Order: sequence, then C-alpha cells, then structure tokens
Amino acid sequence: MENINRKKVNIISVAMVGIASLLLGVVLTAKFGITPQTDAQSFWKEKGEKAETPQLEPNSFVKLAKELNPVVVNISTTQVIKQKQMVPFPEFKSPFEDFFGDEFRNFGEAPEREFKRQSLGSGFIINKEGYILTNNHVAENAEEIIVTLSDKKEKEYKAKVVGKDVKLDVALIKIDATADLPVATLGDSDKLEVGEWVMAIGNPFGFSHTVTAGIVSAKGRVIGAGPYDNFIQTDAAINPGNSGGPLFNLKGEVIGINTAIIAGGQGVGFATPINMAKDILLQLKEKGKVTRGWIGVGIQEVTPELAQSFGLKDKQGALVSSVNQDEPADKGGIKAGDIIIEFDSKPITEVSDLPRTVAATSPGKTVKVKVIRDGKEKIFTVTIGKMKEGEEEVVAGGEKEETAPEKKLGFSVQSITPDIARRLGLKDREGVLVALIKPNSPAALAGIKSGDIIKEVNRKEVKNLKEYREAMKGAGKADTILFRIVRGGNTFYVAIKAKE
Repeated sequence: MENINRKKVNIISVAMVGIASLLLGVVLTAKFGITPQTDAQSFWKEKGEKAETPQLEPNSFVKLAKELNPVVVNISTTQVIKQKQMVPFPEFKSPFEDFFGDEFRNFGEAPEREFKRQSLGSGFIINKEGYILTNNHVAENAEEIIVTLSDKKEKEYKAKVVGKDVKLDVALIKIDATADLPVATLGDSDKLEVGEWVMAIGNPFGFSHTVTAGIVSAKGRVIGAGPYDNFIQTDAAINPGNSGGPLFNLKGEVIGINTAIIAGGQGVGFATPINMAKDILLQLKEKGKVTRGWIGVGIQEVTPELAQSFGLKDKQGALVSSVNQDEPADKGGIKAGDIIIEFDSKPITEVSDLPRTVAATSPGKTVKVKVIRDGKEKIFTVTIGKMKEGEEEVVAGGEKEETAPEKKLGFSVQSITPDIARRLGLKDREGVLVALIKPNSPAALAGIKSGDIIKEVNRKEVKNLKEYREAMKGAGKADTILFRIVRGGNTFYVAIKAKE
C-alpha cells in the first residue's frame, strides 16, 4: 500500500514538472518569441540583435579583396649581375685531392661574368597617370621593369623609375596606361593601433594577387635596415615577392608598404609606414631623389645608467654626444650633453625618433628644439640645414651610416636584446645579431645569413654593438674582414673581401 502511494506521488511530481515547463514555454513564446527548443544563438539571430562580444564578420575581407585587388600590381624585373667565379687551377693538384675529392682542389679567380637575374615584387597604383609605389630593392639596377595589372585582359606595361630613396627603400615608377587606372587610397599610419586588423596583397613566390590578413603586432620597430627604421610589424603573411605591396587597414586605406621579412621567421613581417613615403613622394616625382634636413649632431641612446647620471627620472630623449662646429645645431646653441626631448613640437622618446624627425623636416625651416640641460628644460631655435651627399647624418654615435663597413658588404646588425636572446635560445647576449642581408651582396655570397651572431671581427672579440663598431672601424681599412659566426649552436669563420 505504501509503494502504491509513493508511485502516486512520483506521478503527480512528474505531472507538475511537465505542467510548469509547458507554462514556461507559453510565457517565453508569448513574451519573447522564443520556444524552449530555440537556443541562445538562434534567439540573437531571430531578434536581429548583436552579441555582446564583437566579432569580425567572415565576409569582411571578401569585400575588401574584391575592391582592392585592382590597385595592386605585379612587378617583374631583369637585372644584370656581375660576379667573379672561382675556377680550379688544372696544373695544380692538392695532396688531399685523392682522399677528399675535388673539394680540396686549388681554386683561383676568373674574370667577372655577367648574368641576368629575374625577380618578382609588388606595387600599388597611386594615381590615374600611372604612378606606382614599390620598394627600391624591387626596381634597383633593373634593366627592364614589367608591370602586370590584376585584369587579365590588360597587356603588360613597361615601367620606368621616376625616383628612388635608398634609405627608406621606396621607389616611384610609372607606366603609360591606355585606360583609366584604379587608384589606392593612402591612409594615416600615425593613427594605426597595435592589434588592429590589416590585410596584405602581393605576389609571394610568384603567386599573383595573394591576399593575407593579420593584425598589427607592433609599431616603431628598429631592425637595422637603415637610419630611419620605424617599421610596422605584422603577422599577416609576408613572403618574398610581397616586397613593395600594400598593407591595408579595414577601411581599405594603404597604411604601409610591405618591405622586410626575417629569414626563418613565421608571423613576423615589416612594413614601412605610408606617412614616411608620403613625406617624400613629391620630391621623388619632381626631383627623382630626396633632400633631407640636417642639423649636424651625433647622438646616442639614453640608457638607464646615463639617465641616472644626468639626473633624469625616466629614460627618454636623444643624448647629444657631439656637435659639428658652425653647423645648424651649433649656431642654434645646442651643446654636447644636451638631451633632446622635443623637436619641432614632436616628442623625442627614443634615440631613433630624432633622425627620422630631422630628416623629414624641410631644409631652411626654423624649428624649436626642447632639451634638458643640467636638469632643466631649455628651448633653442634651429634653422634646418640641407643634407649633402656623403655628409654625416644624425645617427646614433654620430657615425656615417652610408659608410659603415657592413653596409658596403651588404648587411646590417643590431644589438641582442633580452627578447631576441630568449627567442633564439641564447645563453648570453654577447655579440651582435645580423639583421638583414642584401641579396647577391658580398656578405650573402660568403654565406652570412640573417640571424647569425657575430662574435669576432678580425680576431677581435666583440661583446656588444659598441665593441663591434670599434672593431669594424679598424677592419674597414683591411682588404679582407674575418668574422667568427655562431649559427644554431655551431661556430665557424667567414672571410669577406672588403676591397677589390
């Protein structure tokens, strides 16, 4: 009897739950237009409301790609390369040859031989007259430049170089088009934010008009490519052949020119901010080259130790290490030991900010320069001079960047930062890192690669960038420079002929 009563109670309970669920369903349907079977995602879709977490629509890049593809061009160049070949002396036989083979034959130099090399790059149209922006290294020393548009019906165009700037690695080329051309919109790279979505279109490995997307990983990157490094770092895939192509924001504006990659790096690409190219476009078009501002000082980084010595609360600005007599800075009252923190109303936070800012200022312009001297802020008036060919630039340490020995050899170096040491798995930070290698340069032909660590220069040990610079000053006078290289845990020597 007791079991029967329990069964009745269970049946009544189930019935009550069922009735409650039915009533809840009626209320939800009547008030919200949702049934118990409808999940939350369907509810948002039915009500036409947006989710609380913003999401990028899958088709957002589809529209951009369709609209922007026509402004991007493929660039094919033919270059004549002169190179000395090594040939064996047939009359001499090494005693090791029978054991090791031909690798130990005695070799001599043959006369220079010319051969043609074809390479691919990218670019983008900036006006209807046929002007195209690209990298200088894409068009440099080219005997012939062929531009292909995205429209397969269009014929190929021969292009000519209108102007180039080696220091920014920017070139302006032109085609004579027979029809109206689509034109890219140039944005404002100063407004770009880290984490912002970007899209690259280019010609990687010869695959025409490849679209990749990613985010802005960092801004203001200095990678040792030149005196005005200020790169946008992005994880949008950039590969050989993307050079000179555009980096777009989601508004469809060009905010960068894809310029550099790190050998072996994944998700690490660099683009020149479009504002830096916009600053020199008119000069490239009208003069074919760039005239930069110059004040005649040598500068260096304000390290934490130097900041403490100069009584600064924070590490900031560019420390003036030397001032050229009777030049703009000297005439304006700037002295060695001054720390420049503002130039022409633009803040100077890092040492690399000053060369870019001075170079972008028109010669003849009078500007205000704010410095810290003896712990107090002072303002001086300086009239910008004109940088001449071969004249010393405003660079760290006052060094002539264009005459640095490694530049002539075709590579650049940088300090080994804690982040670089961690990523490369280095036990210490001694030496300098090879940042970039110019294709077919003496360094490249000798086997030096990006990512190599230089430990010695002409048998002189180098532990940091300062010691490396001192060693290279002496080595620059030698006929051959001997480097001790560490790569992937292996150590070896590389000799490069510095003088012909």
